[in-house]
Amino acid sequence: MQLTFPENFWWGAATSGPQSEGRFHKPHANVFDYWYDTTPTDFHNFVGPNTASDFYHSFRADIKLMKQVGLNTVRTSIQWTRLIDDFETASLNPDGVRFYNEVIDEFITNGITPIINLHHFDLPVELYQQYGGWESKHVTDLYAKYAEQCFRLFGDRVKNWFTFNEPMVIVEGQYLHQFHYPKIVDGKKAVQVAYNLALASAKAIAKYRGLTENNDGKIGTILNLTPAYAASDEPADQEAARIAELWTNKLFLYPAILGHFPEELVELLTKDQVIWESTPEEAELIKHNTIDQLGVNYYHPFRVQRPDISPDSLMDWMPNKYFADYDLPGRVMNVDKGWEIYPQALYDIALNIRDEYHNIPWFVSENGMGVSREERYLNEQGMIDDQYRIKFMKDHLTWLHKGIEAGSNCFGYHVWTPIDCWSWANAYRNRYGLIRNDIRTQTKTIKASGHWLAETSKQNGFTI
Repeated sequence: MQLTFPENFWWGAATSGPQSEGRFHKPHANVFDYWYDTTPTDFHNFVGPNTASDFYHSFRADIKLMKQVGLNTVRTSIQWTRLIDDFETASLNPDGVRFYNEVIDEFITNGITPIINLHHFDLPVELYQQYGGWESKHVTDLYAKYAEQCFRLFGDRVKNWFTFNEPMVIVEGQYLHQFHYPKIVDGKKAVQVAYNLALASAKAIAKYRGLTENNDGKIGTILNLTPAYAASDEPADQEAARIAELWTNKLFLYPAILGHFPEELVELLTKDQVIWESTPEEAELIKHNTIDQLGVNYYHPFRVQRPDISPDSLMDWMPNKYFADYDLPGRVMNVDKGWEIYPQALYDIALNIRDEYHNIPWFVSENGMGVSREERYLNEQGMIDDQYRIKFMKDHLTWLHKGIEAGSNCFGYHVWTPIDCWSWANAYRNRYGLIRNDIRTQTKTIKASGHWLAETSKQNGFTI
């Protein structure tokens, strides 16, 4: 059976500036640069962002490899810390301007449409040290200035913009679960940061739409989504899933697409005395600056059950006082990463967007499988024979195709990632790429999955 995808479907891959470029000639450090400089022991094998995949130097050759694996679109990000000299005035760094102009032009020369994201967890550390980072509404204004510079500089060629990648990861990593610098545990701050990120996105969108030139494209945001699956039909588990859905998905989906926050969540946060500070003027800004299209990152399902103790217990506020993780017995696992593999969730996401969010145009902006010690799968020809990644993509694309057939307005699929990249504190522990990177030599070679995607892109589908 042949699965054929819509005409002009985006067959692509996603990476980010801080995970691919290296720190060469950057005028500023982001929070990860600073974290590595001060605590390198926090990073797998002590590998930091200094070189990453050396995209700063090798982007022309790298982009040619991306073309060879069939990519017609590539999503990457501009680094605030590379493009801007003075954060208050958003003055430009000449080398940053040169670099991103050359990268964008090189993509276009190779027949690849550049999809540009403006923020991928990489807050300038100076703005955290001066203002508390995303805790500050002043930083949302500085971000909007930076975004406007990007639109003015590159909007003549870039027609697909995204304001943030996975804002929830900023909230959870920095303010709840201590997996990103500065590793704070403060529920009230987390709630304010979540609000400020939604506000910052709206401010950037307002800047884009306010331009008289270079604003003829589309602008959106990228969210990591997965339905909150309840462990059982029992009311307590169903209630846990309802609140988990409010916090993990609707918190950002509602303002981005519907122009307001979910009332049930606002009531809950108000009752718990952790509601964000906001103004009527900000509410109007969010209302009138919703997105044109949505990027969805999906890796694994989110299964929840009732918490072990009552949420009425005396404890510091955390959103997961209302729900607890649940491990489905007999689940299929990517054991290396510790994530369940559940492709059907893409179908569920597709129908949810169709039914609850105006069937907004959307694409899978990240989906991938991280495997450690991938050299285990080197064949006699020196190629990583990653049949497991091909199966992973096929299974997810099959369910995505079902969602498209059911009327969901999905226009693309991006795998994470084109070339093995540096993954924050995990560094290169897990490899995700269609293209292998030997980080000792920066030698890059196409994996079996890259050859498979090249043929799939050419055929605009595959056989099952």
